[in-house]
Amino acid sequence: MKEILSRVKTKTSSWVGSWVVHLGDHNVPNAFIFIDKYNQIGRILTPIVHTIRKLDEVGHDDDDLRAYIKDNYRDAEAAKRLILKDFFRHGFDGSGADNFYDAGSCIDGRLTSAWNWCSLIEKKSYFSLFLLCGFTGFDGRF
Repeated sequence: MKEILSRVKTKTSSWVGSWVVHLGDHNVPNAFIFIDKYNQIGRILTPIVHTIRKLDEVGHDDDDLRAYIKDNYRDAEAAKRLILKDFFRHGFDGSGADNFYDAGSCIDGRLTSAWNWCSLIEKKSYFSLFLLCGFTGFDGRF
């Protein structure tokens, strides 16, 4: 893993984040935890994808909802861009860890950032759109 990462780093003009590979340390002590990290991806992405897909339907038959989206987001496409821009900007930025070393550029560090983004969803200006699309949580039924 370190050799692959080293080769990738030499081919890029800059590197964002830590270059540490967490496997066999306190962040990812064994392969089972590493595999479990991958299993979390669907729990994070499924509600986001569901909301993005449902946004076109929200307000389709309801004038008040259509007006709400227009007044607050311009249209469904702008709302989608707002959600995705925020997720891709903050879902992988190294936030949510106790320190920069643990935030890392590895799957563990990026999933920590993504889960941190999920934990703040209720504070986002677009949270109401998630609710209108049937969002119940990142651990619920989708």
